[in-house]
Amino acid sequence: MQVTETLNEGLKRKLSVVIPKNDLSTRLDARLGELKDRANIKGFRPGKVPTTYLKKVYGKSAMAEVMQDAINATVSNALTERSERAAAQPKVDLPEDQSVLNQVLDGESDLSFDVSYEVLPAVELMDFHGLKLDRPVVEIADADVDKEMQRVFRQNRGYEPKGEDGVVETGDNLGLSFVGKIDGKPFAGGSSDHAHLIVGSGDFIPGFEEQLVGMKKAETRQVSVTFPGDYQNEELRNKAAVFDVTILHIDAPNAGELNDDFAKRLGLESLESLRSTVKDQMTAALASMSRQAIKRQILDALDEGHKFDVPQQLVEAEFNTIWERVKHEVEHHGKSFEDEGTTEEEARAQYQKIAERRVRLGLVVAEIGNKNNVEVTEDEHQQALIAEVRRFPGQEQQVYDYYRKNPQALAGLRAPVFENKVVDYVAELATQTDKAMTREELAAIIQDEGDAVPEEHHHDH
Repeated sequence: MQVTETLNEGLKRKLSVVIPKNDLSTRLDARLGELKDRANIKGFRPGKVPTTYLKKVYGKSAMAEVMQDAINATVSNALTERSERAAAQPKVDLPEDQSVLNQVLDGESDLSFDVSYEVLPAVELMDFHGLKLDRPVVEIADADVDKEMQRVFRQNRGYEPKGEDGVVETGDNLGLSFVGKIDGKPFAGGSSDHAHLIVGSGDFIPGFEEQLVGMKKAETRQVSVTFPGDYQNEELRNKAAVFDVTILHIDAPNAGELNDDFAKRLGLESLESLRSTVKDQMTAALASMSRQAIKRQILDALDEGHKFDVPQQLVEAEFNTIWERVKHEVEHHGKSFEDEGTTEEEARAQYQKIAERRVRLGLVVAEIGNKNNVEVTEDEHQQALIAEVRRFPGQEQQVYDYYRKNPQALAGLRAPVFENKVVDYVAELATQTDKAMTREELAAIIQDEGDAVPEEHHHDH
């Protein structure tokens, strides 16, 4: 085997490789030896077929298999000798001239080919001890519990469809579609094909719900509102918007009060028990959101603290995965990039940056885990599988069977567990300081989903 480096530029490598015909011939003889014991050819007893005859019958196809095995082994050995790790499957370029390949297949010529690949970059980890993190703390006021109690009541009291002539009243549960515009142009997140709203809940922008009162099913009305100054999306704060709203259905609430009887219908002893349960759930949800906010800070810090070139093959693969999902959303929901306040070109550029960030974070997370012996236990893996199965009520057995029959998908469930354990490891080394904030401020911190680290980078390296 002769290997010559012909390109070494950044992370890109290209090698020129020659496998002598004698090596291929030795491999072919070994392959024919295996065939000799198994070949079932009329006129010959098993194991007694002459090698010359086998070569005549199977020679070319056997040599093709030998060539492929030799290429794979040679490329693997070459990378091992060079102490390099390929970021993705190396690309092998065989001679395009078929007559040249035929000479190799006939055992008359050496096999020459080129192999191109990108290497995984060396990752020098930052010092995590100097990392400073804000730990979000949200106080749960009695008024917040009261509001959540009312939401639970609205959701569980039950509703009945109003007649075709029914009109919207406060307390009704609506299905509605809307398109919001600012200065006559649709804006990102301002449209829905079928949203749900309980009138008077305060879930929509102030002033929106009141303007729906009196509308009928299938009626369309323009609703004018101004986004509040503390709205979570900063770009929309204090902006005037007009929504074209169509009522899809109107359901009126059943009779009943928020009292002990209602709590018992939900399986609890009393209204006080319901209140305690609701507050516990709010506390748990806020704790989960706080962990997400800390994770966001850590991933931002890891991205900022590790600047190195990333393999473009990995970035391209990650971008393609993201872009396929984006195109699906656009095509299947009848929307355009302009509806979301952007253009296809701008969206591509944005998702290209997200893809590069994800790949870099994947490599950093893998290095932190490998250097510090972070591992996912079998029990944690099983817990991840159980959690995934529970996400599909009524289809638990099918989902469970899918993962059992697809080892790669099952292995993929380790990835987010591994990532969270690495984040926890970094959080333990960092300095955390409590920071008081509102639930809305906390929600705004964690709303971006651009951080999901590609699964394949968690364990492979």
